[in-house]
Amino acid sequence: MTITAQTQLCGLLGNPVDHSLSPAIHNAAFQELGLNFVYLAFPVEDDNLEKAIQGIRALGHVRGFSVTIPHKVSVMPLLDSVETTAKHIGSVNTIIKDRGLLVGSNTDASGALQALRQGGVDLAGQRVVLLGSGGAARAIAFGLCVEGNIEHLTLLGIDDKERTALATDLRTKTQISITDDQLDASTLATAIAEAPLLIHCTPIGMHPKVEHSCVPKELLHSGLTVMDIVYNPLNTKLLQDAQAAGCRTIQGIEMFLHQAVGQFELWTGQTAPIDTMRNILTKHFS
Repeated sequence: MTITAQTQLCGLLGNPVDHSLSPAIHNAAFQELGLNFVYLAFPVEDDNLEKAIQGIRALGHVRGFSVTIPHKVSVMPLLDSVETTAKHIGSVNTIIKDRGLLVGSNTDASGALQALRQGGVDLAGQRVVLLGSGGAARAIAFGLCVEGNIEHLTLLGIDDKERTALATDLRTKTQISITDDQLDASTLATAIAEAPLLIHCTPIGMHPKVEHSCVPKELLHSGLTVMDIVYNPLNTKLLQDAQAAGCRTIQGIEMFLHQAVGQFELWTGQTAPIDTMRNILTKHFS
């Protein structure tokens, strides 16, 4: 790809950003489709976020940005508008520059739903158990309740204040039946017995603590689909236990991939080359 005076810019705002795989994924996709785009990662301190957004407004040839920790919430009031689901979630991971206006979106929610559908899950009318209540859990929970057409969501987490706040938000802003409780073996056993889908959104099992899972393997059964949003390692302890129990499993790399696909398509208006993007991720974690 040759950089020219017409090259369109996309990028990442966060701190730190050096570890990010987004430049590799998006630049490979731009190259595959022959698009005159480039994606760069920009470390931005908290104090400089407003200046960075002013810069995005001032520069031509900017199509959009990814937003990561710690700016997903603080960037929202700096934008011209925020899409409904992102507003409910309370954070954005994507900025689209459209005719000079900056629009906030959240493709974590749509990325998770797409990963589930690609994995063969029919969400309509389902009972779902979701473990965790942090930022990713919020995004997935609202995606399930606003767009997934599920019947019931059980939230299990260890942070009572955070989990209760999420449950209250979901009850207030959606029509879905919600149960929330402490995450332990007893509540897990009850919830898993009643639901065909389990989604894990806590950091447990993430590299380097890869030997851990918050789900006792004896609770897993062949009628259960298990999605783990942890993607390093690709096959977490939870997914290994689930596979051994005969469960259908969905790796965290799929949500990561589909949130990037959503961003790519919002910026370019073109269908993303998913296989090219998946290959970049798989090679990195293999």
